Amino acid sequence: METRRLRLLVELARLGSMREVAEEMGLTTSTVSQQLAILARDVGAKLVEPAGRRVRLTPAGQRLAAHGVTILGAVEAARLDLDPGASPVGELRVAGFATAIRRSLLPVQARLAREHPRVRLLIHEHEPAEAYALLDTDDVDLALTYEYNLAPVSFPGRYEARALWTVPWGLAVPAGTTLDRAWGQDWIVNSRNTADEQVARTVASLHGFTPRIAHHCDSLDLVQDLIVAGLGVGLLPAGVHALDGVDVLPLADPAVVLRAYAVNRRGRTAWPPLSLVLRLLDSDRPQAGR
Repeated sequence: METRRLRLLVELARLGSMREVAEEMGLTTSTVSQQLAILARDVGAKLVEPAGRRVRLTPAGQRLAAHGVTILGAVEAARLDLDPGASPVGELRVAGFATAIRRSLLPVQARLAREHPRVRLLIHEHEPAEAYALLDTDDVDLALTYEYNLAPVSFPGRYEARALWTVPWGLAVPAGTTLDRAWGQDWIVNSRNTADEQVARTVASLHGFTPRIAHHCDSLDLVQDLIVAGLGVGLLPAGVHALDGVDVLPLADPAVVLRAYAVNRRGRTAWPPLSLVLRLLDSDRPQAGR
């Protein structure tokens, strides 16, 4: 049914007179009558009946007018939600890797709670490939992802990507292990993203080694635990708080740099909650690792 006709019925229930409805809506009385007749035909029920020189709503008209209040309210809420100039309201679904959630998204959440309490974040922890898949199926609105300078990502045209921050990475080794000795050790790489392994193979090969990939895990804490246990070496952010028994050796020639991004489907940034969160991410750029 046409919402403009439904609004006439709601106004008739409120005002009680077609003449008053016509004056309120800037129409003629005959136009109001015609539009209500079309609405009655559309819904298949008599909505208005004579009451002396006036009209009144039938029981069916009263029930539809009650529904109309809710329907028109929902339509207005949807219009405001999609209005680029409206105050941000709604749930924003974000998929991101763990460090970006901790270092970038949680500070944004704190600001939202203080300044925009009607915007709610729904957070999903995912590696980049998983986050991109969720973007493509519209299961999330925003993805926090990363790439390495030695394993760069080409963003398809369907995405808009914003650089957030970068951080150098080093090679984490058992305490006291030199870089020359580290290349020949077993390696620990990410179990949910092949970029770590690609970087490990590139860096090791440039120093004349083929790395032995022995262990796979996606928790940086667990990577350190495996290193302390003497099970291998792995890539870690240069500024990470290393456990006792772990040294993080700087890498050069080439350096290894992680670059973090905020990614969304192209054409979606006019939606107020997404636009707001992107602005907050851009204004709060911490330095972090994976």
